[in-house]
Amino acid sequence: MILVTGATGKVGRHLVAGLLAEGAPVRALTRRPAGAALPAGAELAGFDPGRPGTIEAALAGPSAIFLNATAVGSVLPTLLTSARRAGVRRAVLLSSMTVRDDGVQPYSIGAQHKVLEDAVTAAAAEWTILRCGGFAANTLAWAPSIRAEGVVRAPYRDAATAPIAEQDIAAAAVRALLDDGHTGARYVLTGPESITQGGQAAAIGAAIGRELRFEELSPEVFRRAAVAHMPAGAVDDLLRYLAEFAGRTAEMSDDLEKITGLPGMTFAAWAADRADSFH
Repeated sequence: MILVTGATGKVGRHLVAGLLAEGAPVRALTRRPAGAALPAGAELAGFDPGRPGTIEAALAGPSAIFLNATAVGSVLPTLLTSARRAGVRRAVLLSSMTVRDDGVQPYSIGAQHKVLEDAVTAAAAEWTILRCGGFAANTLAWAPSIRAEGVVRAPYRDAATAPIAEQDIAAAAVRALLDDGHTGARYVLTGPESITQGGQAAAIGAAIGRELRFEELSPEVFRRAAVAHMPAGAVDDLLRYLAEFAGRTAEMSDDLEKITGLPGMTFAAWAADRADSFH
């Protein structure tokens, strides 16, 4: 059995479906089991960070666990201790490609994830780290202004990233959880192409059959608006990264295809798949 944390999130839903398609029994950990709406066949387990007993109960039976830091970051030490005691051998952690191995962490999100990575590698008998680049789904933040005004407002129009589809992250996690040969690996997962923010807006416009306008914000204006719904450190990380890759090719890796045997989804294909979200 595989225990999936963050089971109702962007990656978790695809992961649960992918594991079930492989015939693996899945226990989906969620804070709200009643509204999970996960595929039939998934066993739902309630999770309350304030009640350690819910963690102990969820860990009775699984041999492997998928760890989404966003979902369990605050209780990760407790979760790992309980997992080791319960006999869970394999752990796959969703991390960030901003983590550096030399100990110098230029990004706050990298520093946070490095602590989590170290905890997992110290606790799990078999561990794999999936260091992901920016999610294609991050552009869903543009959806309200696209629907209302046909406009994308963002800084650094010419900054390039290699956004990865959430279903591709899940596909890599399926293989790391089920197959041997991934223990001790730190994979970097990105999309298959370098595409600017302006190019992403154009791809969304093509997917919905609507020409979109891109209004470039200054970093200062963007920061003032973004800190209302994002941690200040995360906003600064994003701005620093975009500034670094303005007019340059994005960081890319072929690890995804090495793991899954398939090329990653292009941003245009992802936008076409999610077109309803932008109408």
